[in-house]
Amino acid sequence: MVHFVGAGPGAPDLITQRGAALLQTADCIIYAGSLVNPALLGLAKADCTIYNSAKMTLEDVISVMRENEKNNKTTVRLHTGDPCLYGAIREQMDRLDAESLPYDDTPGVSSFCGAAAALNAEYTLPSVSQTVIITRMEGRTPVPEKEKLQSLAAHGATMVIFLSIGLVNQVQQALLQGAYTASTPVAVVYKATWPEERIVRCTVGNLAESVHKAGITKTTLIVVGDFLGTRYDRSKLYDPTFTTEYRKGSKA
Repeated sequence: MVHFVGAGPGAPDLITQRGAALLQTADCIIYAGSLVNPALLGLAKADCTIYNSAKMTLEDVISVMRENEKNNKTTVRLHTGDPCLYGAIREQMDRLDAESLPYDDTPGVSSFCGAAAALNAEYTLPSVSQTVIITRMEGRTPVPEKEKLQSLAAHGATMVIFLSIGLVNQVQQALLQGAYTASTPVAVVYKATWPEERIVRCTVGNLAESVHKAGITKTTLIVVGDFLGTRYDRSKLYDPTFTTEYRKGSKA
C-alpha cells in the first residue's frame, strides 16, 4: 500500500496522528526534500528505507513504489503541508491507477494555515474579505492565462501566494495592477511554524524592497489583504441581537 501523507507546515508536532502512525510503520518513506522537517523522519523504524524525492523524477518515485508493492511493503509518500496544494500528487496517483497499485491520502495542515497562525490572523473577516485566493506567480512553470496574478488581484480578496518569493518584484507589479494599492498590508512568512520562522510585515508598495532587505529567498508565503489591518465588523454568529438555530437574538 502507498500512503500519501501531508507532513504539515513544518513543526513536527503539527502532523496528524494518522500521518505520524503511518510514518512509524512504513517500510519505505519518500519525502519531499528540504520542504519537510527532517525531525519527522525520526519517527521511522530502524529498518525503514528513506528516499529524498528532490533527487528523483516521477518515474523514479513510481519505480520505488512499484518495487515495494511487489515485495508487500508499505510506502509513505511524505509531502509538505497538505499534498493537495502544489504537491504534484495527481500525476503519481494516475500512474498508480494505471498499474492497479493501491493508495490512499492522509491530509495535512497546509502552510497557509500555519502562516495565519503565526500572524494571529483570520483570513475571512466580515465586511473585509470573505474569499481566500491561493495561487502562485508565473515563472518557469506557467499558469493558465485566466489565472495570471494581475487578473486574480482584481478581486482585492485575501490572497495567499505560494512559490513566488524569488519573483517578488514581478509579484509586486502584478498586485498593483489589480485592486490592491501601495498601502495594502502584506505579511511575508518564512518557514511558518518552523523554529527558524520569520515574519516581515510591509505593504504592497514596499514589498520587494522589504523582502530583499530581509534576505529571504525561498520557503516563504506572501499573504496580502486588508484582513491584516484593524478594521472589520463583528461576526453575526456571536452577536446577541442575531437569532440562530440555537439562540434567540435580543433587541438591539
